[in-house]
Amino acid sequence: MRIARYSVDDTIRYGVIDLEIDGTGNPDTVSDLSGDPFAGPVKLSGVRRLLEEVRLLAPVLPRSKVIGVAKNSAPLGSAPSKDLPLVFLKPNTSVIGPGEAIQVPGLSSKTVLEAELAIVISRICRSVPPERVPEVIFGYTAANDVTALDRMGEGLAWGVAKGFDTFTPLGPWIVTHLSIEEASSVSVDSFIDEDLTTQGSTKTLIHGIVDLVCFLSSVMTLLPGDVILTGAPGGNAQILPGQTATIEVEQVGTLSNPVIGEDV
Repeated sequence: MRIARYSVDDTIRYGVIDLEIDGTGNPDTVSDLSGDPFAGPVKLSGVRRLLEEVRLLAPVLPRSKVIGVAKNSAPLGSAPSKDLPLVFLKPNTSVIGPGEAIQVPGLSSKTVLEAELAIVISRICRSVPPERVPEVIFGYTAANDVTALDRMGEGLAWGVAKGFDTFTPLGPWIVTHLSIEEASSVSVDSFIDEDLTTQGSTKTLIHGIVDLVCFLSSVMTLLPGDVILTGAPGGNAQILPGQTATIEVEQVGTLSNPVIGEDV
C-alpha cells in the first residue's frame, strides 16, 4: 500500500495511491482516507480522485524529529562495524514534498544531495527489541538529505549544514507493504536533471534497519511520524540553482525537486 499526503480544494488529506503498474481498475488515482493515519485508525471515505487533480505533499510532516545517520555505508563483504551509528538531528522545518523547491543558501558554495531510504515510525516506542521492530515501522519513503557541505565544520556544525529550510525532501508517498528484508535490498540512486549522479543500495548499510531502530529507540523515545534517514549508500553530488534533483528508491518511488538560489 502507498499512503500519500495531498492537498485538494485548499485542504490537506491522506489517501491510498493506486498506480497503473498495480493492474487495478483505478490507475493513477488516490482514494481518500477519513483522517490522519498517524493519529488513529482511518478508513476509506469512498472519495477517489485522479492523481493529476491533487498536489502531493511530503507524505509525513514529523511532529517531533528527523534523525539522520552519517557514514553508514561500506563495501559488501566488509567486517561488521563495532562503532555506534553516527547520528544527527534535522528540524521538521527542513521537510518539503515532491515538486517543492530546494533552496541553496547564500552561506553555501557547495550544497549536495544525498539519496537515502527513510524509515517512518508508526507509534510511540522506547527500547525496541529486534523482534519487535516490524511493529513500530509504518513504512518507507524516499529522502534527500540535502547538505551544505562547506558549512559542516567540526561536529557541532552538522545541525547548521543539514538544517536549512527545504533540506529534507521526502516522498512521493510511504510504502507500507515492504518487509524489512525487502527494504534492506533496494537500489538508491540520484539524478541531476537527466544524468545519473550517484548509485547505491541498502545492501551496503553498515547499520541496517533493525539495528538503527533498536539503537535509536534506546537513546530517545520515537514518536509516530518520526523519520529516520538511513544514510546515503551512493555518496553525494553537488546541486546548483536551475537544476532538478531526483531521488529514486527501488520499490518505493521517485522524488524530484527543482533547485533554486536564495535570492529567488
